[in-house]
Amino acid sequence: MKIGAHYLGDSRCEFRVWAPNAETVAVKIVSPQERILPMQQQEGGYWQLTAADVDPGTQYFYQLNNGESRPDPASNYQPSGVHTASQVIDHNFTWNDSGWSGIPLENLIIYELHVGTFTQEGTFEAIIPRLKDLKELGVNAIEIMPIAQFPGDKPTDDGCAYRNWGYDGVYPFAVQTSYGDPEALKRLVDASHQQGVAVVLDVVYNHFGPEGNYMSHFGPYFTHAYRTPWGDAMNFDDGHSHNVRNYFIQNALYWLRDYHIDILRLDAVHAIYDLGAKHFLEELAENVAALSTQQNRKLYLIAESDLNDPRVVRPVENGGYGLDAQWSDDFHHALHALLTGEKTGYYEDFGKCEHLAKAYRDTFVYDWKYSPHRKRFHGNSVRDRSPNQFVVCIQNHDQVGNRMLGERLSHLVSFEALKLAAGALLLSPNIPLLFMGEEYGEEAPFLYFVSHSDPDLIRAVRQGRKQEFAAFHAEGEPPDPESSETFLKCKLNWEKRKEGKHQALWSLHQHLIQLRNTIPALVERERQNMEVDFLEDKKVIWWRRWSQNNQILCLMNFNQSDINLGSAMLGDGWKKILDSADEKWQGSGSQLPEELSNGKQLVLRPQSFAVYQLS
Repeated sequence: MKIGAHYLGDSRCEFRVWAPNAETVAVKIVSPQERILPMQQQEGGYWQLTAADVDPGTQYFYQLNNGESRPDPASNYQPSGVHTASQVIDHNFTWNDSGWSGIPLENLIIYELHVGTFTQEGTFEAIIPRLKDLKELGVNAIEIMPIAQFPGDKPTDDGCAYRNWGYDGVYPFAVQTSYGDPEALKRLVDASHQQGVAVVLDVVYNHFGPEGNYMSHFGPYFTHAYRTPWGDAMNFDDGHSHNVRNYFIQNALYWLRDYHIDILRLDAVHAIYDLGAKHFLEELAENVAALSTQQNRKLYLIAESDLNDPRVVRPVENGGYGLDAQWSDDFHHALHALLTGEKTGYYEDFGKCEHLAKAYRDTFVYDWKYSPHRKRFHGNSVRDRSPNQFVVCIQNHDQVGNRMLGERLSHLVSFEALKLAAGALLLSPNIPLLFMGEEYGEEAPFLYFVSHSDPDLIRAVRQGRKQEFAAFHAEGEPPDPESSETFLKCKLNWEKRKEGKHQALWSLHQHLIQLRNTIPALVERERQNMEVDFLEDKKVIWWRRWSQNNQILCLMNFNQSDINLGSAMLGDGWKKILDSADEKWQGSGSQLPEELSNGKQLVLRPQSFAVYQLS
C-alpha cells in the first residue's frame, strides 16, 4: 500500500495516510491557497484522496478529526522543518545512469560520510566535485549517514541551523532541507553512478527522533511490549503491526526506486523487536529482492547488528532473514584495543593478538563465547557464511563520535600505527569501510551534535551524554552537543590530503586498494583459502592467503619495538611487495629482506606490516 502524496501529473495528486483511530481526516492545503479537502476512509485504516488543482510545491497538512493539523508521516519534503507543512514533490527526473548496473557486494570499498561536515557547504551538491578524488583513491561506494528530516533552528549565515548526525530524524521519506532538496540528492546519486560509485543510504527503522515526532497522533506505530534506548519500541509484531511494517517497507522501496539508491544500511537492527513467525527483516528482504528483479539490478541490504547473529545474513531456507551483509564490530574492537591498549567499556573483551586473529579467521570473535563485558555468553558462529557478507572498519561515526572528545585514531596512535591499521583493514577478507578523512589521517574530531528547540530536551541530551561516558570512566565535561561550535569543529580539512604524511597515508590507502583488487590471493576471500597465526608475547600476527597458483603472506607487528622473527616457519620463495616501514611511506626504513629464504632472521619495525608474494 503506497502512502504519502504522489503527484500524478496534470495538477493531480493522490494522498494516502494511515490513521486507523481517526473519525475524519482531511488534506489541509495551506499554500498557495488555503482549502480543506475531506478524505475517504479505506480498508485497513487508510484514508485516500485524489485531488485536482494540486501542483508540485503545494504545501499541506493532514487534519485529524476536524481539529489538529500535522505534517504527513510519509512527507517527501519538509521545506521549513519538522513542525511545519509538508510539500508535494514531482519525482520526474532526467537520469543519466541507464547503463549503471551497480557494484557487486564482494567488490565494495565503502566510504562513510556525514553530509553536513564532509564539505564546508554541507550539501549534497558540494559532495559531487569530490567524487573524482574518492574514485581515484579506489572508493566505489559512498555511505551517506541518515538524511531523514531532523529538527533545527531558523536558517543562519554560518550554515549551522541544522546540526544532527541524522539518527534523530522524524520524517523517513523527507530529504533533509539543509542538505538540499530531493532533486539535489538525485543529482548526487546520478553523478556518483557516472563516476562508477554506488550509493549506500543509512536508514533508521528502530525509532523516531524526539522532536517533531507526531506518529502516535496517526496510529499505533509504537508498542509498550518492548523498550529501546529511545523509549517504546516500533510496533513490528503487535496489533496493527502489518501497517507499521508496510510503512517502513514502502520507505525502503522509495529510496531504492525513486532515488536510485543502490544499498540501504539498516541502523541497529538489534533494536528492531519482532517475535512473529516472519521477522520484519525477512519481509523487507523479500520486497527488496522483488524490486531488484523488476529493475534488473541487484539491490542490497546491509544491517548494523550488535548481536553477532548469523540469522541476519543466512538465507531464508537456512532459517535466516536473507539480508545481504552485516557489520562486524568485533574486528574494530579487536584492532582498536590492540593498537591503543584501551580496556574500558566493551574494549574489556579485547586487546590480544588472539582476538584479531580470530576476527580474521572466524569474523566474530564472540561466537557463543563468554563476554566479560556483558557477563554472559554472546554471539554465534558464522563460519558457514562468506567473509564477503561482513562489513568491517577501523573507524566509523559511532566509534569516533561516541568518544567524549570525538577523537579519531589519528589522535590516539602513531603515524606508523595508522598505516598498520590501514593494512589490517584493506587487506582483510571482509568488506572494508573507511570513515571520511581516515584515508589521509584527518585530525578534526567528529563530535556528537544536535539542534533542538525544546529546552527540556536539550538538557536531557546533555545529561544523557554524560551518563554514557561514565560507562567508559571518562573524566571532564563533554563538548556541548547543542553548540554550533561543536558542529563546526567537525568539518573536514580536505586540503590536507595533499600534504606531507597525510599525502603518504592517502597514497598507501590507494596502493592497498589496488593490491586488494588485483592480486588473485587477495581477490579470493573465502575462509578455506586463508590461515592465520600469532605470537602473543611478541604482539605479531601473520596470515597467508592463496588462490590457485598465487599466495600472499602478511606480517603485522603490533609491538612498539623492533621484533625479531625467524623465517623458517614461513617457508622459502617469498618476495616482498610492500613494507609500511619503507621511506616511500615516510617510515624509518625497512629492515626486511627482499626475499625470504634459508631461515633468515627477520626484523619487523615497530607497528609496521609487510606483504610478501610467493614467486
